[in-house]
Amino acid sequence: MTAYARPAPRARRTRTALVCALALLIGPWSAQAATDIPSQARIKAAVDKAYAAAKDNTAGKNADYIPALAEVPSGLFGIAVVTVQGKVYTIGDAGVEFAIESVSKPFAASWVIEKKGEQWLEDKIGVNQTGMPFNSILALEAHAQTKPAMNPLVNAGAIAIDSWIEPAEPAARWATISQLMNDYAGRTLSLNQVVYESEAGSNEHNRAIARLLKGYGTLDGDPEVALDLYTRQCSINVTAKDLAVMGATLANGGSNPVTGKRIVGSDTAERTLAVMSTTGLYETTGAWTWNVGLPAKSGVGGGIVAVAPGKFAIATFAPPLDEAGNSVKGQQAIESIVRELIGAGVFETGH
Repeated sequence: MTAYARPAPRARRTRTALVCALALLIGPWSAQAATDIPSQARIKAAVDKAYAAAKDNTAGKNADYIPALAEVPSGLFGIAVVTVQGKVYTIGDAGVEFAIESVSKPFAASWVIEKKGEQWLEDKIGVNQTGMPFNSILALEAHAQTKPAMNPLVNAGAIAIDSWIEPAEPAARWATISQLMNDYAGRTLSLNQVVYESEAGSNEHNRAIARLLKGYGTLDGDPEVALDLYTRQCSINVTAKDLAVMGATLANGGSNPVTGKRIVGSDTAERTLAVMSTTGLYETTGAWTWNVGLPAKSGVGGGIVAVAPGKFAIATFAPPLDEAGNSVKGQQAIESIVRELIGAGVFETGH
């Protein structure tokens, strides 16, 4: 089987107006979608079909710039779907823990949106696509006079986000971040110490990003503290099922459909989904939105979560990545499920 690959979209900026338009689109679509959740039988059939089609795809390779991730068995593959009614569907290695990595970024960003406001995020961090790799220093420098972090879902923006989470004291701030992830997942998550130490010992590139952000006034406090918190956040252990619960919380307007706990308000959930729609798969987000039509976020640990507002979330785990850092099997499986259940995603017209 060949790699899951689409023609690379032309590098371009996504205007802030598009984020606002997507948020407006997601809100009404979410309200209508809640009355049109696919049946249990349809969801199970779609998940089984996607798993069977993607499981033998050997394209891609594990992230190797983080030594611990290179050692994760590349054959692991799991899919989970969680509905806004709290129904859970899993197959394969959906219960295997792995490092959340960048899939944590939208959830951390939601804290800032909730506490400081959507305008603060837009003004201080930004919401535009960089059109460059997720760890690009060139992107940061190119926008140094405006918003060097560009958006909260690339490394620069995510490191900056963690510097603004409160309280300021590092241990207390880490407690806020870890509890936030626990609340989204509906259980107590653990730190993958092996991955944390591996990343902390090989993150000179991110250290340079943090220092530049401090110099441009985008990062609050000590850049070393922000970098360490970001590295810990990316090293949290999750499963595909956990990611599906976290995504379903956003799909459910900020309330965890399994535990019933409200994590963020519905406006925050919608804005978080909007920025996932424009930047969630880095420079290939345009192709993803064109082909799949759902807000999503990927991570180099092999996870992806995609959210159908008002319906469900789909999460996958498969370590081999494409050149942009997105799971090959995960993209294939999610597109298959979306096609089977909701056609064009948030853009589906019903005709």
